[in-house]
Amino acid sequence: MTGSGVLWGIKGKKTGFEETEAQGQFFRSTIVDIATRLRVARGIGKTETDASIEAFETLQQRGYPDVPPPLVSDGWGGIREALVETYGKVPEYGGRGRPPTRKRPQPGWKYLQVIKQPRKTGGAPRLKVVFGDEETVLAELAHHTAYVERTHLTMRQFDSRITRKGLGFSKDLDMYTYAAALEDVVYNLARPLKSLRVRINDDSPRRWEPRTPAMAAGLTDHVWTIKEMLKIRIVFTNS
Repeated sequence: MTGSGVLWGIKGKKTGFEETEAQGQFFRSTIVDIATRLRVARGIGKTETDASIEAFETLQQRGYPDVPPPLVSDGWGGIREALVETYGKVPEYGGRGRPPTRKRPQPGWKYLQVIKQPRKTGGAPRLKVVFGDEETVLAELAHHTAYVERTHLTMRQFDSRITRKGLGFSKDLDMYTYAAALEDVVYNLARPLKSLRVRINDDSPRRWEPRTPAMAAGLTDHVWTIKEMLKIRIVFTNS
């Protein structure tokens, strides 16, 4: 199961009175595995839908090529449209009328939105089932809704480029993208999470073993240092 959230940043120096394609407001969509807290995909785009499409296309390459995993997100728009664009299919032509051309949601999808409510109404979020059987989706995903906002808070603490009303915003899209990638690597490999620690039952003086999301996902066996990450050479192949 994963949770997806959207954060925005203001970037770019204006040329005269016009903005280029790499300037203005951009959105960032991040998909996090709920069980391990691992950030598994990321997208950045001019709209929420574009950012989420990029994230879902990455997710397709990482184990979900045909059907999306169960999803929990905040109440921002764009994710529903991105799901349909990425995973939806055009219905087969039945032989009558015009052939269908628009993609449609598919059976088996599960998607829950957590919509913030004004404080004057009590502040409790409203849960909206977008795809799937309501009873099943709520039973499976409702108790994971807190992770969406927690993910947003962690991102803003890590990266001042997405802090609202701050001075750390990027003026270059490439630098914004690189910062997001570095943040995800540090979060996955070098930041132990208290909720992921495991109790040590031997005679060790330590009671708990710290674990990072990458350790919980079985991708590594230790907490990485920043020095270790910076010394690793990444080799890209076509396979």
